[in-house]
Amino acid sequence: MPKQSLLSVLLLLFCWSSLFAQDKPLIDWLPSDPGPNIVFIVADDMGYADISSFGAPDVETPNIDRIATEGIKFTNIYAMGPECTPSRASYLTGRYPQRIGGLECAIGTGNVGRYDDAIRLAEANDLGLPAWNAVLAPQLKKLGYHNAIFGKWHLGYEDKFSPLDQGFDEFVGFLGGNVDYFRHKELSDIEVYLSGRDIIRGREGYTTNLITQDAIQFLADRRRDPDRPFFLYLPHAAPHFPFQGPEDDDGGMPSAEEWTTGTRETYIKMMENLDASVGAVLEGLDAIGVAENTIVVFTSDHGAMKPGLNSPWRDYKGTLFEGGIRVPLLVRWPNKITPGTTSTQVGTLMDLTHSFLAAAGADIGTLSLSGDDLIGHAISGKPNYGRMLHWRAKRDPKVWNAIRYNNWKYIHKLDDGTVTEMLFNLRDDPYEENNLLEQGLTAEQATLLETIKLRHSHWEDSVDASASRRTKGG
Repeated sequence: MPKQSLLSVLLLLFCWSSLFAQDKPLIDWLPSDPGPNIVFIVADDMGYADISSFGAPDVETPNIDRIATEGIKFTNIYAMGPECTPSRASYLTGRYPQRIGGLECAIGTGNVGRYDDAIRLAEANDLGLPAWNAVLAPQLKKLGYHNAIFGKWHLGYEDKFSPLDQGFDEFVGFLGGNVDYFRHKELSDIEVYLSGRDIIRGREGYTTNLITQDAIQFLADRRRDPDRPFFLYLPHAAPHFPFQGPEDDDGGMPSAEEWTTGTRETYIKMMENLDASVGAVLEGLDAIGVAENTIVVFTSDHGAMKPGLNSPWRDYKGTLFEGGIRVPLLVRWPNKITPGTTSTQVGTLMDLTHSFLAAAGADIGTLSLSGDDLIGHAISGKPNYGRMLHWRAKRDPKVWNAIRYNNWKYIHKLDDGTVTEMLFNLRDDPYEENNLLEQGLTAEQATLLETIKLRHSHWEDSVDASASRRTKGG
């Protein structure tokens, strides 16, 4: 369906739904000062340079770019994992994903663990995000928010890991990492597309468009409850494989060989359709008159694989080079954020948890969050400050570790028994081309490296998620 047609159909759906809206509020209490609405849109496997405002040479994304034009563009932001599951766990908990156990790698199709701890948990039917680890949606719910997720979950197949048990009032989407965009099934032919807890069979439509339709319906329903704030989480499938544009249905699912391969041309179609979806959501906010009191965020869960573009950063998804974990972040909050601004502050998607909850009025001091209030910092106009950030990514036979300490970045890669170490000065070498360990370190640099390694060791101890700690309150 062409972009303009998608927008027209969705807006007609929105208007039609609004005609049948009820005037009676759905709850009879609210905090004395309700916080802003929050719309959190996450692309899947999208590259840093796959939207035009971040340098895409061949994609037009005017609706996504509108968020930057009317808000702020963050250019120095990291996912807390180079794959889907750990990144999502970090921003729904506001903590490092290593604290949970088993989620340092994307959960495989059909609920497969991909390293020792994840394999053990999968065999015990316990691989996923436990409800007591969830922070963002439950805390917003305590503050009176109505929470909905439409799209990709990827934080556990078992019913006990359902988003409906983690603070969300509504869920329509799929449980695993990817599905056919037209048949909504995994490559294994497992049906994982749900409405609430029930499998949807025979739902017709392109996944991106269905997620958008659900979002528009949700916004139309907000007319019934205009004084209650909402959190709308839209984790899209696009542009993750299988690479299928909105007009590419040939009547059958791709083969295993075709599932992860695609052309840049198809990828662009997926991105521009996603951009149309963002435009429909922005129009939906305008239509119900809440845009001025709504935080809108757009990002990707990590870097792209080919045919996505991570330019100018090194490498792709699955690595801890900048191309695997550096993501674009756009935030619009009218009357709070100066339109058309740019921030180079080092930050993470994990920081959004703190930012959203602070904006909503939560008692942050009780939550033990690992991230900072990135949005609040930008609004304050204070200068950039240094960060120490940690990563560990496991997928047998590889284990990656990385630390960013101000402008320094150290990478330790273990691959089937072979160790590779790298040290980069990102101020002088942002593209990670010159490994200083191959050139010989100065005494000052050697001392710095030892400090970084020691701090990382302490961090690993602090996030230990052994089986004895995977209990409520642990």
